[in-house]
Formats: sequence, structure tokens, C-alpha cells
Amino acid sequence: MATITAKTFLITGVSSGLGRAFAEGALGAGHRVIGTVRNEGDADTFAVLAAAGRAYPLILDVTDFAAIPAAVAEAERHTGAVEVLVNNAGYGHEGVLEESSMDDLQRQFAANVYGPVAMMKAVLPGMRTRRRGHIVNVTSMGGFITMPGISFYCGSKFALEGISEALGKEVADFGIRVTALAPGQFRTDWAGRSMDRTPRSISYYDAVMDPIRAARQAKSGNQPGDPYKAAQALLAIVDAETPPVRLFLGEDALGVVHQKLDAMKAEIAAWDALSRSTSFAS
Repeated sequence: MATITAKTFLITGVSSGLGRAFAEGALGAGHRVIGTVRNEGDADTFAVLAAAGRAYPLILDVTDFAAIPAAVAEAERHTGAVEVLVNNAGYGHEGVLEESSMDDLQRQFAANVYGPVAMMKAVLPGMRTRRRGHIVNVTSMGGFITMPGISFYCGSKFALEGISEALGKEVADFGIRVTALAPGQFRTDWAGRSMDRTPRSISYYDAVMDPIRAARQAKSGNQPGDPYKAAQALLAIVDAETPPVRLFLGEDALGVVHQKLDAMKAEIAAWDALSRSTSFAS
């Protein structure tokens, strides 16, 4: 059996859900994990997950952008340089766009886009100097397909997908790889207590939103995806010589992605002539 070379992971949001599964998977494989948490209680719980200090809790709110560089530097002094960053922390916002506030939008992007970017900026100088590293941004199938009632969430994940892909092209020559990891529905609290829901106020949207909200709440806790199998997928791409730019997780994600791709191809073909009509005549 091949010997695993231990790496230092920095995983945000390890208190529960996919983040907790990712951390446990990495620790179980013999790696070191810096895990961000929001309070002392979660820090204590995380610290005992592995012996010999391989689980290092870091109390950090990823929306406190100014605190991130010093916090990451302090963690690296204890564990060594971060070799794998997993931007997992974030949350879902459910609400019709017209009913949702600009504050809702700003909070969603602060957690799901600006925080991850700040984390990337904190680790990139070291990775660039060492000419190696891997950044994994946890996006969503909602970063490629859309669903009514989560427009702000989809917008944030579309943004993180685009940033991930462009960054990967910027840093490839430095030996740094960037992967967008896009899960479908996994058995976590994402659709339960972790989701921020805007109260309903405009009855015109009842026919769209009421069934969606009821179905999402009913499915919470019964989603098809296994978080610990997602953790094994994460380890596989980190170990890969040529990791993917984007990896969808789950049969549900693959199904809706293929449906969208087919629909996009058909629409592009249908409007091909108009698309080509905008060039200067030769």
C-alpha cells in the first residue's frame, strides 16, 4: 500500500455538515487539519478529533475579512504551511428575489463569495512562493443550474464558480491547482437550521414558492448524498496528479447538469443566426 504524504489542510466551517465530514476524512487519512469554527465550544470539540495536535481549531468568522490574514498566519505557525485550502463555510438563503432585501444579498455574498476570496488571498502568496498548493472551493449544483426561490444563493455560487475557474488559469504556472467542488443534495443541515429564509409577503408568488419550500423542508435530513463519501471524493481530487477544474458530486447533480447542457445546446442552435448577425460585414 502506498504511503500517504501528510498535508496541512485548512478547511472552513468544520463544526457540522460537509465541513465536518471533510475534516474527519482528512484526519482519518493522516493529514493535519486547521478547521475554522465560530466559538470556543466548537473549537474544543474539533481539537479532540485527532491525536498529536493534528486537528487545530481556528476561531474565525470568514466574513471578518480584515482578521483573516493574521489568523491564517498564526495557524500556520502552529501547523506548517497550508497546502490545501477548502473553502466550505457558507449558507443558503431561500427567498423570492422581490421579497428579499439588499441586506440579504450582501450577507449571502459576504459568506459565500467575499469570505472565500479573502481566504484564497491569505494562502496564495505562500503557495506561489512554494510553487505548489490546491484550492478547493465548495460551490453547488446551484452554481451551474438554477432553481426558483434561491436566486441569491445561486448567484453567489455562480460567482464563486467563475472566480475559481479564472483563478485556476492565473496560478496554473505556479503549480497551484483550483477545483470547484459542486455538491448536489447531501444529508446535512443546509436545508434545515442552516438556511436563512426570507418571510413570505407577496401572494403572487405562492404558486411557485409554497410547494418548493414545503418540499425542501420535507426532504431535509433525507437527502441522497452521503457527506462522508463526499469527503472521500475530496481526498481523491487532492491526491490526483491532474485534478478537475470542476467536479459535480451526486447523481442528482449530474442529472440536472446534463439536462441544462442539453437545453443550452438546443437554445444556442436555435438562435445561432441571430448570434452571428452582430459582426461587421466583411
